[in-house]
Amino acid sequence: MQAVQNKSGTATSRFLKRLHDPSKPVLVFDGATGTSLQQMDLTAADFGGEALEGCNENLVVTRPDAVQAVHRLFLDAGCDVIETDTFGAASVVLAEYGLEDQAFELNQRAAQLAREMADQYSSETKPRFVAGSMGPTTKLPTLGHIDFDTLRDSFREQAAGLLAGDVDLFIIETCQDVLQIKAALQGVEAAFQASGQRRPLMVSVTMETTGTMLVGSDIAAVVSILEPFPIDVLGLNCATGPEQMKEHIKYLSEYSPFVVSCIPNAGLPENIGGVAHYRLTPLELKMQLMHFVEDLGVQVIGGCCGTTPAHIKALSEISSELSPAVRDVRTHHLERQQLRYEPAASSIYGATPYFQDNSFLIIGERLNASGSKKVRELLNEEDWDADADGGELRTYERISRSSKPVTGKVTEQHKQRARWIMCSEQCITVEQ
Repeated sequence: MQAVQNKSGTATSRFLKRLHDPSKPVLVFDGATGTSLQQMDLTAADFGGEALEGCNENLVVTRPDAVQAVHRLFLDAGCDVIETDTFGAASVVLAEYGLEDQAFELNQRAAQLAREMADQYSSETKPRFVAGSMGPTTKLPTLGHIDFDTLRDSFREQAAGLLAGDVDLFIIETCQDVLQIKAALQGVEAAFQASGQRRPLMVSVTMETTGTMLVGSDIAAVVSILEPFPIDVLGLNCATGPEQMKEHIKYLSEYSPFVVSCIPNAGLPENIGGVAHYRLTPLELKMQLMHFVEDLGVQVIGGCCGTTPAHIKALSEISSELSPAVRDVRTHHLERQQLRYEPAASSIYGATPYFQDNSFLIIGERLNASGSKKVRELLNEEDWDADADGGELRTYERISRSSKPVTGKVTEQHKQRARWIMCSEQCITVEQ
């Protein structure tokens, strides 16, 4: 994929206009859709039968009222952005329920339901936005679960449906594999090209308690790999609470050229009776994210697993009072400003900065003066161009990594500046 942003597509984006407003507003995403739906005690019939039980994405057809009720709860709590009920609505996931041929329709319908609710709550002073949610699917290409092209095409179809439903932005979230992120970005770009329209892009990765993504990538590798792409927001969500995200958020604050987001769980999940419980209170979540905003420049916050409308209300109540620490961010990707990003090459696991060591490097061959009488005599005579024992007499070249190496014959100037190094063997170093 070409890392280029269509100038006309995002110039008129309401979301980007709000995000990059000179006042630097803190935007609040909604909380846990799955947690909220679970609290409704829905039956198999609500999902469309026993075979479809647990498929939240099908509720946009069977129980659209329940889906919109969740949106309403978070909008009432004051959030700025609601996510579509499409976390698992890619065809490769829907295939587990036999719904893969309905991927486009389910995504379109989910976007329409969210659009209706966001428009109802929007005002001139507080616009509300819809983020098209695209989860990681259940297959990781790096681990060989699925081939790249199949995954990309699945994301393309999902993105096309979300575009048709009129989302304001895309959030590729809970990412566990950088190759999966690339497939999603390429799929979304293909949908943009086919439709002739563009939306802002947000990527949110998941860092495990081990300190890396599930496949082993650290946060430096994430930034290095994604820096060329036309992303508007890059951050973290899911897996852990804000405490475990602190070091990763700090790195993004220092080195990411994008707006930084943090959408944590309500703490680390605890298994109690086979059910996940989250203990982080709304007050605790608010206090920790306040630090991220005011000290690290995070501009997008919200809640993932275990976060309720009460958590989002706590964030919404303080969002207007917070001033993100100053950070330089890209606002136009055609320029691809470097900002504080440190250029690097990356493997799937980590990044290596393009750093030049300005020290000197010695390159050459040692001359065996003690083992060859002829070589010793030529050295003593300073006969640099002679042949000895069938091989050309060579010198050490002292080369700066920041300069071109010495080439050709040794000049008189080199001879005058030559420095003898005496050890068990006699060596010559030619200095630049």
